[in-house]
Amino acid sequence: MATADEILVEVVAAMPDRQALCSLRLPVGTDAAGAVEQADLQSKFPEIEWRACKLAIWGRPVAGNQVLGDGDRVEVLRPLQLDPRDARRELAKGGQFMGTSK
Repeated sequence: MATADEILVEVVAAMPDRQALCSLRLPVGTDAAGAVEQADLQSKFPEIEWRACKLAIWGRPVAGNQVLGDGDRVEVLRPLQLDPRDARRELAKGGQFMGTSK
């Protein structure tokens, strides 16, 4: 349970083959970027530059300076490896569609 001067938040990040979920107790007034920094994702995923990633709180995109509330879940959105529009175009060239196994 959080006290009057701290909040409890989760920071989550994922790669295709692994994920990390960190529960943190942080001072009131901490922003989303600060929570990501405290989660120390760089040591868990050294191949990603986390400061360049976009952030979301419960799926809603936010700026890094968004102040967190108690119970927030900060999601680190890594860059797409392939733009979905480009993927659909490539599939369409071959007569295929997304979501089909043929």
